[in-house]
Amino acid sequence: MTDQGMELTGKLLLAMPGMGDMRFDHSVVFLCEHSAKGAMGLIVNKPAQDLALGEVLEQLDINVMPQVRQMPVHFGGPVETARGFVLHSGDYTSQLQTLQIGDGFGMTATQDILEDIGRGAGPAQVLMMLGYAGWGPGQLEQEILANGWLTCDARSDLVFGDNTQKWQNALKSLGIDPLGLSGTAGRA
Repeated sequence: MTDQGMELTGKLLLAMPGMGDMRFDHSVVFLCEHSAKGAMGLIVNKPAQDLALGEVLEQLDINVMPQVRQMPVHFGGPVETARGFVLHSGDYTSQLQTLQIGDGFGMTATQDILEDIGRGAGPAQVLMMLGYAGWGPGQLEQEILANGWLTCDARSDLVFGDNTQKWQNALKSLGIDPLGLSGTAGRA
C-alpha cells in the first residue's frame, strides 16, 4: 500500500550515492505513475550512446525533419529496453493515447507521436526513451525509506534541461549541495 503522504506521480526521484545499483547511478527518474500497485518511471538524464532519434524514426519508416535527426534517445530504465516512450510537455495529446501527468507533462507510447515529431508537429519539449524503471507494490517506498532516493518536484527545466546537470540541478532545487553527498557513511 502506498502511504497517503507518499503520492509521487509526477515527481522526480534522485538516486543517492551508494544506492548499489549502477544502472541508476546519479539518475533522475520522472515518475509517470505511483499507486498501491507499484510505480513506473523514466530516467531523464541518461542519453543512449551513439543513438539518435533520427535513426529510430528511419527504422520505423518515418520521415524526419533535419532539426529532429540528432535529438538524443535516452535509456529510460532497465525494463523492456526495446519499448519506446516519449515524455513530453503537456501541450500535446495523442489521437490514440497520452497519459497526462500533472499540469505540465504527458507520456505517450504510440507511434503517432513519433510521426508528429518527425514532421515537426509534436510537443514543444520531448525526451524519447527506450525502456523504463519499474517497482512492485511497496518496493519504491522501501527504497526511499532506506535512503536510496530523494524526491523533488518535477519542473520543466529539470526534466528537459541539460542532461549533464539534471541530477545536480535537481539536488540544488532541494537546497542540497551535490558535492556534500557521499556514498559512504563516516565518523567524525
